[in-house]
Amino acid sequence: MTGLTYKEAGVDIDAGENLVDAIKPLAKATARSGADGTLGGFGALFDLKAAGFADPILVSGTDGVGTKLKLAIDADKHDTVGIDCVAMCVNDVVVQGAEPLFFLDYLAIGAMDVAKGAAIIGGLAEGCRLAGCALIGGESAEMPGLYSGGDYDLAGFCVGAVERDAMLPTSDMQIGDVLLGLASSGVHSNGFSLVRRALALRDTKLSDHAPFAPGNTVADVLLEPTRIYVKSCLAAIHTGGVKGLSHITGGGLSENIPRVLPNGLAARLQAGSWQVPAIFGWLARGHQGSTIAEAEMARTFNCGIGMVLVVAADRADHLTTVLSDHGETVARIGELVDAGSGSQVVIDGLDGDWL
Repeated sequence: MTGLTYKEAGVDIDAGENLVDAIKPLAKATARSGADGTLGGFGALFDLKAAGFADPILVSGTDGVGTKLKLAIDADKHDTVGIDCVAMCVNDVVVQGAEPLFFLDYLAIGAMDVAKGAAIIGGLAEGCRLAGCALIGGESAEMPGLYSGGDYDLAGFCVGAVERDAMLPTSDMQIGDVLLGLASSGVHSNGFSLVRRALALRDTKLSDHAPFAPGNTVADVLLEPTRIYVKSCLAAIHTGGVKGLSHITGGGLSENIPRVLPNGLAARLQAGSWQVPAIFGWLARGHQGSTIAEAEMARTFNCGIGMVLVVAADRADHLTTVLSDHGETVARIGELVDAGSGSQVVIDGLDGDWL
């Protein structure tokens, strides 16, 4: 009589061990000062003193990729969602003025596939490389019965640090401060439940040629990973004149910018002052009455701006140069004004042809 085994119940321990072996070199490639541990231990270590901090405040962020994963699964393309996962965390950490130091992931999957798992974690490693942080650990859990077939979920968290006297936002924001917008790489990782609904209403397949991006499929455009703004924003912060940053995620421009503004000040933006990727106009225009209103677009998607910086007016031109030199496409999208009794974000021109 043969005893019941874990493998027969749907969990392959050997496959899990093979995945750990496959990803060790990926994690090693993200090593940085302060991170000297190896994968496979029970806890991951980081030495703040070795990283050069004197009086640090720790800043942490956690997030997942959301329903964008469903598109990756349907398209059988798994090598970029790890970048999304890292980006969603490290971009939140840098907003506080902090340098991301290390990242840990959590991958839950229905059935362990070493090649798929290695592709996913390869994306995590690439995201960490782009952010300058170390991938120092994580968890890969095989969960048959909870996730079916090739389904999986991916989340993670990042820890960063900032010297106590350098935290953002600063307390000296004022009327006339300039808003600089950094271009997004596309939809990033928010609003995909609405994206998927729009695709279904149009009967659009991921393999279809994208009418909004000639030479690409719909999957190519929608799975473009979230841009990581860490190195450019840290360079701008170190230059001086940055008073606050806002990562434009769920809630779009309308809901995220107020999170860094003090009471009494509002952000006045001018729609049309930045280039909006064609995917957003395509989503907004819809099909057979399924249009998305401009205000709904602005509070759901990034609409082409993935990060907003609040900067001193007399530093705006110099900071634009610094950010551009670090690979960003920068637009002057507005300024701070007196909020009065109104909203903390006003976007002029939403009723125009900006999408």
